[in-house]
Amino acid sequence: MNSTKSSNNTVKIRFPIGGKLVLILTGLLFLSMAALTIFVSILGSAEARMIAEDHNMTVNRRSAAEVETALKTIRSDTLGLLNILNTLAPEEGRTAAVSRFFFEQKPHIAAILIPGAWELINDRFFLSQKLEPALISAFLETAAAAISRAQTGEALILNGTPVFGISMLVMLFPGGTGSAALIFFSGEPLGNAFGTGANSSCMINDTGDVLVHPDEELVRSGANLQNNPFVHIALESPDQGLQTRYVDGQGVRYFGAFQKLSLANIAVITQIPEEVVFEGITAITRRNSYLAAAVFCMSVLFLWFFSKTISVPLKTLIQATTRIENGEFDLELQAKTNDEIGVLTRSFVLMGQRLAQRERRAVPERLAAPERLKDTQSRGNGIAGRILEGELPQEGEAKTATVAFVDICSFTAIAEKLEPHAVMELLNDYITRISQCVHKARGTVDQVTGDAVMAVWGAPCSRSSSAQDALNAVCAALMMRSSLRRFNQDRGGDKKPIIKIGCGISTGQVIAGHIGFDERMEYRVIGDPVTLANRMEALNRSLSTDILITEYTWHLIKDYLITEEMSPMMVKGRERPVRIFAVVNVRVTHAGKKQPYPVTLAGVRELLGLAPPLSPDFNKEAANAKDP
Repeated sequence: MNSTKSSNNTVKIRFPIGGKLVLILTGLLFLSMAALTIFVSILGSAEARMIAEDHNMTVNRRSAAEVETALKTIRSDTLGLLNILNTLAPEEGRTAAVSRFFFEQKPHIAAILIPGAWELINDRFFLSQKLEPALISAFLETAAAAISRAQTGEALILNGTPVFGISMLVMLFPGGTGSAALIFFSGEPLGNAFGTGANSSCMINDTGDVLVHPDEELVRSGANLQNNPFVHIALESPDQGLQTRYVDGQGVRYFGAFQKLSLANIAVITQIPEEVVFEGITAITRRNSYLAAAVFCMSVLFLWFFSKTISVPLKTLIQATTRIENGEFDLELQAKTNDEIGVLTRSFVLMGQRLAQRERRAVPERLAAPERLKDTQSRGNGIAGRILEGELPQEGEAKTATVAFVDICSFTAIAEKLEPHAVMELLNDYITRISQCVHKARGTVDQVTGDAVMAVWGAPCSRSSSAQDALNAVCAALMMRSSLRRFNQDRGGDKKPIIKIGCGISTGQVIAGHIGFDERMEYRVIGDPVTLANRMEALNRSLSTDILITEYTWHLIKDYLITEEMSPMMVKGRERPVRIFAVVNVRVTHAGKKQPYPVTLAGVRELLGLAPPLSPDFNKEAANAKDP
């Protein structure tokens, strides 16, 4: 008992049970409320994200459809006008009348040009905007390259606002016989198609120039957004439409969606900041936190007063035990409750009364601990013998070790097609080969469970260094690859199935020690590298590989291996994805010695008859991988 006695025979309690009760219950309450708040926040965030993504994509598609319809209408109307004018070319008076009527119906079109053929100016547009038609010539000087592209068959849209000083777009498309047609029109009707709200949309051309944007200053200055991460994705992506999350140059996170139009190589981009999406969830979480804090404080007060109903009677019983130690057996205690403490109090009083009537006290008999049995015939060079000889510490110890898991791919399906004796024969042959490779590479077989074999390097003792242990483990895996290739040479079919294995290797800090009882002791290693190696082994099936190592193992021995990095994966208990590497071969460093085949992961797959993976789901593999 953690207590000390003072001179007046009172006992001082270092850790009162009332304090423990308050601490435990308030801790549980805090954890449950925190978990509930976090759970609600996560679910709310997920739902808000889903709604925001759907709405953002809907707004983007609607805006893109309206813009594309408007642009196609402008182009088709212009082509219709030009066709009419071509039939009326000899009669200039009628040509001017038709053009004037067209511009009255389409007041947002400022001019239509086919250099060398037609130059139709909407005088009312220029008068209303207080602009000079000569600005058209100034624009043509800046758009020579784009005109050349249109003459070769491309359709383009350029931003004319910097030249004209008002919202002006210019559509260029082939005019026939190596010419280009230019349509100058106001961009304000297109801007109205984007609407207003939390989702902001803009339109860019194939070079990243801003054509329509909520920030008019970007349009007036002729800004180019090609350096924007999402604009770069939109321009480079082969998809016609896509939605994703991205971070801009200022570190602001967005939901972004784009749609590429079939006309003029332009794209409509719609985005909304994440903080706007999650603003409501953040406010709800904040209010829930305040409510949880208030409930928590009230609960602490309630538990404190409740603990007094337990701690005060227990203190009285402690004082009674002190009196009994001093030989005072006549106790004057009253049980005020009918719970366990009340029963204990009455029993204490009865015990004191009976002790007072006896002259002797019962002393419990001390049992001697039995001697530990040792089987001398089991001693030897193995781990079990070293434990019994005392060469290994009895308690666990931390070590840096490399752990490897080896498993037969689809063993259950293979076993179902074989007779029981054939299954055992196959397993024994397979385990013997795997164990021989481990022993040749100076490793230790830690355990065998069915067709799964776990081996360790660096525990109970390291051969030289952590890097050498890791290299030995990889060499063992490569020997397993060669051994099973020889084993499979004369095999095939249901009765003699071809065996394929997956091996996962991880290096790190483990706890090593013997586990068991006197008659059966096993030296085992436990820790995160064991779990991670098991995850690596399970991933071989989806990645179409046979040997996977973790990042730390790779850093130790990367100069000695040929590897290919795979996509990172999420592992239970880790916040960040884990980097993994597929082992191709050992790297030959001796001059004049030829590098053995294979030298690429594709070569490994060809050698072992493994089909390339279709679309590996790392999170699913990590969730389904079994623990050792």
